[in-house]
Amino acid sequence: MLSFQRLTLLHRRSYLVATRILVVNDTQEILDLFRLLLEEEGYEVVLAGFPIQQISDIEKINPDLIILDFIFGDQTSGWQMLQMLKMRRSTVSIPVIVCTAALNMVREQEGYLVSQGVHVVFKPFDIDHLMTNIKQALESHKHISTAGEEEGKKKR
Repeated sequence: MLSFQRLTLLHRRSYLVATRILVVNDTQEILDLFRLLLEEEGYEVVLAGFPIQQISDIEKINPDLIILDFIFGDQTSGWQMLQMLKMRRSTVSIPVIVCTAALNMVREQEGYLVSQGVHVVFKPFDIDHLMTNIKQALESHKHISTAGEEEGKKKR
């Protein structure tokens, strides 16, 4: 028989598996901050110190949400990763939050970001604003996924 504490731990683990967030940023302090904030909220966190170039690597991680910086060193590798994510069928529906200090770049790409449903949080960020964006992105993805499943059932 399982104790209440063990059952609670198992329930928490199943919840964590369902809400995995991939954070991609080249600053270790930012990665550490995201891990602390997100784990405290009950999310499973996967950190990457550089943009992931292979879709197969993202598929293996299987994130429910990606928080991505645009600029890595002096390169716009985050922007390239975002474009790759949105061009592939297996990753196009993963919600993305761009968390960046690259204000001008975001303004230049605003139409594209809006059309892809990408949320933007500027650095330095307010923690409550960030958490609200995370919850909204996950909720909107959940609604889109549920609607797609319902539509698929109707066609059968």
